[in-house]
Amino acid sequence: MKKILYTIAAVVTLCLIAGECNAQQQRRQVMLDKVVAVVGGSSILYSEVSEYADALAAQRRKMGYTSDRDPMNEALEGLLEQKLLYNQALIDSVSINDSNISLRLEEYLQSLITEAGGIAELEAKEHMPIFTYREMLRALYEEQAYAEAMKSSIVSKVTVVPGEVERFYKNADKDSLPIIGEQYVYAHITKFPASLKEAQQRTKERLLDMRERIITGQTKFSVLARMYSLDGSAMYGGEMEPMPAAYFVRPFAEALEKLKPGQISEIVETEFGFHIIELIEKRGEVYHCRHILLRPTFTYEELAQPARELDSLARLIRMDSLTFEDAALQHSDDMVSKYNGGVVSNSDVLARMGMFSGARLTATRFLKEDFSAQGGKSLDDYAALMRLKVGEVSDSFHTTDLMGNQMSKIVKLLEIIPSHTATLEDDYIRLEEMALNQKQERVYHDWLTSKIESMYIYIDPEFRNGEFELKEWVK
Repeated sequence: MKKILYTIAAVVTLCLIAGECNAQQQRRQVMLDKVVAVVGGSSILYSEVSEYADALAAQRRKMGYTSDRDPMNEALEGLLEQKLLYNQALIDSVSINDSNISLRLEEYLQSLITEAGGIAELEAKEHMPIFTYREMLRALYEEQAYAEAMKSSIVSKVTVVPGEVERFYKNADKDSLPIIGEQYVYAHITKFPASLKEAQQRTKERLLDMRERIITGQTKFSVLARMYSLDGSAMYGGEMEPMPAAYFVRPFAEALEKLKPGQISEIVETEFGFHIIELIEKRGEVYHCRHILLRPTFTYEELAQPARELDSLARLIRMDSLTFEDAALQHSDDMVSKYNGGVVSNSDVLARMGMFSGARLTATRFLKEDFSAQGGKSLDDYAALMRLKVGEVSDSFHTTDLMGNQMSKIVKLLEIIPSHTATLEDDYIRLEEMALNQKQERVYHDWLTSKIESMYIYIDPEFRNGEFELKEWVK
């Protein structure tokens, strides 16, 4: 099947790149600018198309390839698609996470402020107050978020069964099958400091002290959040975008629901650490709050203690006095892998596939790029494995888990699978992912075609004869 524009979600991503570029262009709208297309209730300006075309060209230069397509027509089709997704999202009442938008927006805006040399300099450059510029960017980011959420809702329910994977493999052009890079299978044993409870207590005492200082008026919640909170909201004084309680992890939501505006919670423990929460405002079921997040910290000696324990285990394993599997079962703090000989599952592949059942925890092969996608400090694992031969066990090293909690671990390199052309027997999970992507693309193509037919779309005559991947755009 002919590929539709880009792979799933790529259009929205590229539109984001272009959108950040064309924010400046939008404020410079002059009489020479004009509407070149209308999708539903949204218009597309010539300046937007031009800026997006420039973004596409720049991206290709960076990646070292070119395209035979007219970049203006390609850019217009990308924007047509985004506008259609956005309009349909509003019709279907698709929800988005406002907090993520605010975080991305403020990070981008801060980069512009830094580049310009300050807020006043940016205002002078853009010929508008900072709050006007922020709202203009927010509207752009929200449109892109709605488009992305709409596309996700279309493809997220698509699944494949084993028979479809087999048909995908048998029908695929053998020359087009992917080359699977070198893969690693490994096991680990993890240890948190034995003084974890003491460190947790110290963290709670710090939060209690902060809470007391806030309640007694010695300092403001936002000041302490900016100084000490480990959450991304720290730069905003701990303030989060208003959202329903369901958007928060359960302990956080339960504490929030008990608060009245202006009240500060007791200490709340979640998988991310320890929090205190202040409810700013509640409107219906939407909560506007700020919080401070802390995690346990340890002394040098507290961090050294689990490392010494793991080094002792490693020596016993190397002497064949203890198997790695038994050591993992008896000593590892990883409650998932310890019962599987310490073998590490590739959570990134499983996440992309939406498969976290026990039956699917057989995805144990890691490409080099998979390590950087795991979160935490999985690259530490990769660095340790690169120093090992198959069957060898590493010395202990300090790292963090996915939630940022400090720990030590040792790893054992179990297997290296050489680079090879994908096969059904050896690379089922990877082929399953490819088959799923293909099916998602087909489902999305059918959906997009049907929506083009039913939604109002106008394209300026100057662009109507251009090269579109989907001919249905021109009515």
